[in-house]
Amino acid sequence: LEQIKRMLDKAFDKYSSVNGLILHSDQGWQYQHAYYRNRLKEHGIIQSMSRKGNCYDNCIMETFFGRIKTELYYGFEKDYTSFEEFAIAIDEYIDYYNSKRIQAKTKWMPPVKYREASMMSA
Repeated sequence: LEQIKRMLDKAFDKYSSVNGLILHSDQGWQYQHAYYRNRLKEHGIIQSMSRKGNCYDNCIMETFFGRIKTELYYGFEKDYTSFEEFAIAIDEYIDYYNSKRIQAKTKWMPPVKYREASMMSA
């Protein structure tokens, strides 16, 4: 739960206006905890949860986690000498994924550029 508290604090510090955001998770105990639910409600966030035992409800994140494991972790497990080093690699991968990695479904643009282009055309 402490990890979840830190994550929420960092998110709310970085993004102060999130009213109406839908935040999806699985049914982990920490996401059902009163603290988590109340913090989301305080910021106007709508909580969404997968149905029990149904990974398809969260298929976008499941796909991302599969990709990050394949591209960053599998076969490289022994390259990381510490948790800190691995955490930095994850941060760098997420930046790469959002800012540089192109995909057909985003019209061959990185997700950030695709989102910006979509917002301009709306």
